[in-house]
Amino acid sequence: QVQVEESGGGLVHPGASLRLSCTASGSALSNGDLGWFRQAPGKEREFVAAMRWSGGGQWIADPVKGRFTISRDSAKNTGYLQMNSLKPEDTAVYFCARHRWRIALSALRDPASYAYWGQGTQVTVSS
Repeated sequence: QVQVEESGGGLVHPGASLRLSCTASGSALSNGDLGWFRQAPGKEREFVAAMRWSGGGQWIADPVKGRFTISRDSAKNTGYLQMNSLKPEDTAVYFCARHRWRIALSALRDPASYAYWGQGTQVTVSS
């Protein structure tokens, strides 16, 4: 059984930083890819970032490029989303997603490509 859990959200002022963590349990994940998505009220879930768990590729959505970075610690089976220079428009529930194996490059930005999801963590950016 696979479980995915995010942590690290909160309420911050514009310009602040947060680091989200994504811890997964379950040997079935192996080297499955990691994705981060977010969903603001009244909007569809949107792609934020993804990476090959085994290394070799990272993808960042244009709205957060240059401000957000994705990484992972394989030994801890934990992924991260470092968010800098946060803006009010970054306010959303952030979700971590994992898959059992590599996802096709063309499908990395599609939430439907990921089998395992966390419950989400709220990030609110407000002055």
